[in-house]
Order: sequence, then C-alpha cells, then structure tokens
Amino acid sequence: MEFYLHDRKIVLSQFLILCMIIVVSCRGPVYKPPEIEKLTDHFSRLSVNQSYNVFYGGSNIHMTNNGSSAEIILDKSSGSGLISKDKYYYGFFNAALKLPAHFTSGVVVAFYMSNSDVFPHNHDEIDFELLGHEKRRDWVLQTNLYGNGSVHTGREEKFYLWFDPTLDFHDYTILWNNHHIVFLVDNVPIREVVHNTAISSVYPSKPMSIIVTIWDGSEWATHGGKYPVNYNYAPFITTMKGIELEGCIKQQNNTNSSSILTPTCSKRSSTSSLDPVDGEGFIKLSSQQMAGLDWARRKHMFYSYCQDTKRYKVLPPECNAT
Repeated sequence: MEFYLHDRKIVLSQFLILCMIIVVSCRGPVYKPPEIEKLTDHFSRLSVNQSYNVFYGGSNIHMTNNGSSAEIILDKSSGSGLISKDKYYYGFFNAALKLPAHFTSGVVVAFYMSNSDVFPHNHDEIDFELLGHEKRRDWVLQTNLYGNGSVHTGREEKFYLWFDPTLDFHDYTILWNNHHIVFLVDNVPIREVVHNTAISSVYPSKPMSIIVTIWDGSEWATHGGKYPVNYNYAPFITTMKGIELEGCIKQQNNTNSSSILTPTCSKRSSTSSLDPVDGEGFIKLSSQQMAGLDWARRKHMFYSYCQDTKRYKVLPPECNAT
C-alpha cells in the first residue's frame, strides 16, 4: 500500500510539472530582462496630436485622451497610419504601443523611419515591424534597415517578445546617430548596428519621417501568406502614446529647391556635432546595456540575416566585420 501511494505521488508530481510546462509554453518566454538604465527617462513625452499628422486611413484613426494617445485601426475597409510633422536627421525616437489581442495572423504594426517620399530611388529606412501570428500571444518583432536604396539586401532580425504585448503598453525605441543605430524594447537594446566602414555605404544618412502604421500583411507576414488576416476578429486596434521625438529637425529652405533641407538641431546638441543626443550615453552602449543586448539576442532572437547562408551565398560585409 505504501509503495502504491508513493507511486501515485510520483505520477501526480510529474503530471503537475507537465501542466506547468504546458501553461508556460502557451504564454511564451517567461525570462525576466536584466536591469537596464532607462534612456526614455532622459526626454519629455509628447502627445500624439503634437507630434503626428494623418498618413492614411483617417477614418480609422481615433485621437483619445485629448490627443495624448491615439488608436490606429485595421478593418476590411482600410489600414491606417500616422506620420511625424517633422523630418529628423539623427535622434532618439520612441512610441509606447499596445497591440491587438486574439487572432492577429497577417496583421502588421510598424514603427519606422523613412524618406521614400523625398528619395524614391535611394531612400533610407529603419524599421520595427510587429508581425501578428496565428497564436494569440505569438507576436514576432522584426527589425530591418536600408540605406541609399539598398532594398535588395534585407537586413532582418527577428525576436520573440518576453511579454504579452496586448496586455499593456511597451516602449519601442530607435536611437540613430553617426556612431550607431540601436533598437530598444522597454529600454533593453535588442540590436546594435555600428557605423563602420563595412556598412557605411548603406548606413541611413538622410532626414527621415517617423511613421506608425497598421496594415494587412497577409501576403508575406505569416509563412508566406499561409495564414491571412481573419476579419472576423476585426477591428484590429493598436493604441499609441508615450511619444518621444528628440532629433535634429530638418526644415525646408524656402530660398532653394524643395529638396534642399537645412538642419535645426535640438539644444542637446553641441555646436560641433550633428548628433542631437550626443554624449557618452548615446555614443556607445554601457556595460549594463551590453549585458542586456547579449541577453535579448541569446534568449529571444531566432533569425538573423547574418546567419542565413541559404539566402546569402556571400554574407553582406558587415556580417564579418569585427
């Protein structure tokens, strides 16, 4: 009898462990990020209506809380998007986003910088793309960049998030200056692109707008279109607040061609620097940030173009740079 009870306890304990594993796997990664200094605390947060204009899909954009936040919506009729009132040359750019819940396969939420409207043949771009998938919490974060029209060489890296992005707001940040580009999530660096000779020819180098959109990416966002957007779950609503736009504003010079832009840099920049957020904390990552970067890439990155030898027989030069 005692042996039988002992066996039952073992079976029960194993069953409980299995249940815990199932619950954890359904909720995704449960890693806790390391403590990181909060760069977002250095700058003032702006309201959406102070900072952005309608990009497209105006009927699917709702200002909330007197314009301090906004909802951008995807439904059968249209996606929607906002574009910054100014163009920026270098700076620190942040948005706090809360993503749509439930079945979001094929839905794409993008927070990115681009100048394709001014430079259609040699544009620059720095991208956060959040890709909805067929599981409720299975949002994937993709980062990418282009410089001087280098669109034929994708520089994507993909990450699983360590939180459920549908439950609360989370900060997505782009730091772009002459030294490096850093992608941060909740102040944790997930990717650094150092401006060196290997990447200099395709390093984003011209003023860009900051854009936030939600759109139907069924053709490519999930397994090549295998799981398209299911509009039975529409409307898909992303809420946005916590805007930080600290950069060198480019203003049109009325006395010259419309394509000539002159810089008006923020007061944080020294007269000898075009970097509007220069200083040691923005030139290179601290040891704490390097530890956070290592943590994010080891535990959450599942794809890097620099490891994709099927796609690139010869890897882009920056992949081999030290």
